[in-house]
Amino acid sequence: MSVPSADLFISGTICRKSVPSARCPTENSIKSGRGENMAERFAVRNISMCTKDCLCLYVCPTGATDTEDSIIDTDKCIGCGECAASCPSAAISMVNKVYPRQQDKEKSVIGALKSLIESKAKQENIAAGLGGTLGMAFEKSNRIMAEDIIREAGYMLPQSENTVRFLKSLLKAELPDDFPKDTVKKLLKLMKNKKK
Repeated sequence: MSVPSADLFISGTICRKSVPSARCPTENSIKSGRGENMAERFAVRNISMCTKDCLCLYVCPTGATDTEDSIIDTDKCIGCGECAASCPSAAISMVNKVYPRQQDKEKSVIGALKSLIESKAKQENIAAGLGGTLGMAFEKSNRIMAEDIIREAGYMLPQSENTVRFLKSLLKAELPDDFPKDTVKKLLKLMKNKKK
């Protein structure tokens, strides 16, 4: 029996095929305890939810969470999910690297969804003028429903053609000099590579 290398011992768990662990590096081709290949996902942090408890810094086996700008280093992240599991404010989520292609919808369905979106936007504006707790509840409720409908209509999904068209329109538009056009180009390139 060969002795595992030292880098296989992470958080007191030995990585081997008979013991699936969420702590195993992807180089070992071992799936996590949830049956997902860790290389297929990575961690992202919602800065507005982060309470700076920083437990993620102590549990991350690669140091991907220890950055100066609070953005998790996706090049270092192995997708183990330890940071997300330890975060008391639920500010860290695991995100898939590749999303399935969006399902096609008939034009009549998309048309109905668009008119429903317009209706929800009008209702949200009316609710904003009501004031009070009930008005705020109506406003937020309509906003959430509109976002769900927009998503169903094919917008706000990174893998949708609508997103690609929107990003391309940003490159053609006259925007301020500090607009991150290089980032938009990088996103388009990533999306093109994932479709292959």
